[in-house]
Amino acid sequence: MSTNTYARKKALQNEDWWAAWLGLFIFCLGLGPYFGMDLLGWVTKASVWIEPAKAFAPISKTIGLNGFTSLLVTFLFVLAITTVAAKFVGSNIKKYAIGFTIIFWITMGCLMLGNIAYIGATPDKTASYGIGWSLGLGEMGYIIAMVVGLIIGNFFIKQADFLKEAAKPELFIKIGIVVLGASIAIKTLDAFGLATTIIIRGLCAVVEAYLIYWPVVYLIARKFFKFTPEWAAPLASGISICGVSAAIATGSAIRARPVIPVILSAVIIVFVALELLLLPWLAQAFLFKDPMVAGAWMGLAVKSDGGAIASGAITDSLIRGRALRELGINWEEGWILMVATTTKVFIDIFIGVWAFILAIIWSVFPIDKNASANPGERNKVSAVDIWDRFPKFIIGFVLTFLILFLVGVNNPDGVKALSTGVNEGNAFRTIFFGLCFFSIGLVTNVRKLWAEGMGRIVAIYGIALFGFILWFGLFISWLFYHGITPPTV
Repeated sequence: MSTNTYARKKALQNEDWWAAWLGLFIFCLGLGPYFGMDLLGWVTKASVWIEPAKAFAPISKTIGLNGFTSLLVTFLFVLAITTVAAKFVGSNIKKYAIGFTIIFWITMGCLMLGNIAYIGATPDKTASYGIGWSLGLGEMGYIIAMVVGLIIGNFFIKQADFLKEAAKPELFIKIGIVVLGASIAIKTLDAFGLATTIIIRGLCAVVEAYLIYWPVVYLIARKFFKFTPEWAAPLASGISICGVSAAIATGSAIRARPVIPVILSAVIIVFVALELLLLPWLAQAFLFKDPMVAGAWMGLAVKSDGGAIASGAITDSLIRGRALRELGINWEEGWILMVATTTKVFIDIFIGVWAFILAIIWSVFPIDKNASANPGERNKVSAVDIWDRFPKFIIGFVLTFLILFLVGVNNPDGVKALSTGVNEGNAFRTIFFGLCFFSIGLVTNVRKLWAEGMGRIVAIYGIALFGFILWFGLFISWLFYHGITPPTV
């Protein structure tokens, strides 16, 4: 067998490559609106709901499908493309198809349950659903999926063993991350149209998150809590950068066991909910005369996109209301939210870049637990070794980002059409993330879970967040935005 033939065969058997290819395939379909074609309008979108019939609906309102039909078509599409990958990586196709069908519908049920308005609606949206309160846990569907998977995996052993043929958490999550590249590109294109001061502030947030937060959290995890690098790196990314997405991307880049970023994600989501309930009211109490500082603080402190933006929206409303009541100033709506969003966007942009850097470091240096104990062997790594260890899905992530970004820069008028396609493709990211969480629960042994250090993870997160991240982020926000106010109405 020739070298090229062997390389091609090896690529066809590699889940990382299939994640890149399938993510790029979805991305290409999402480009349809740019060329006047709606190729993904049929894909289902999970929404916050009061009426069950509105829990799922096609993402395009003009496609002419009801919610269940859209969900069924989405299932058949995802089943088809992942079955192709499963065949080449050596799965039993019949068992995979049956198992995936069960996993998919259980996962969709979990996402639906997590999106009940009393659970998933953010505080600024409760009135629109006709309810007086909500837990505001917008990503709770993932946690429910993981818990259901854990129950099946630990109490229904025979059924779990059958489903494990289709439980491919790494494939699912990596496809989702490739699709994420396009979403971040759209955010970047939008951010470039903002005021120069806001762009500069966003760039400073990147420096803060990656050069200050990350090494400090990593040091705490390694030196004081004795975590291995396999745990410490995703933990540092999740706390310091962008929550769930950063923890997952970093875990995949360094080839950590898939259970690690999902455990971290569960902790992150709980803390995000806590921040969402606490920080906007703190901002209203102490920063209502410095509204832009408050907005930047939300973007820096809340470690998920949805949580940060929801916090920014709530803070915008609370501070403008108090300023009007007590200061007689009617600030224009949306500027506080814009600062929060822009700050978060610039932090998000570098998720793939940071994962790439860590992948190189973990390839060249034996940092993980299987590394050689002889420091003299650290640089004896060939280019082939680095390439074999390099997570190929990151290539897909970078390509989706660069292609969309370059197209948008060269044709600004087409960004709206691109955004439509990206939103359609992004619905798949929610589905693949949900499939990943359920699959992780299914293959996780709970008795070993606590032994890995869940209690220590909560302790590190609490110490890092309340010990220095919140307050250093507030200081940086004040340093750059003190004295700047929105225009008045």
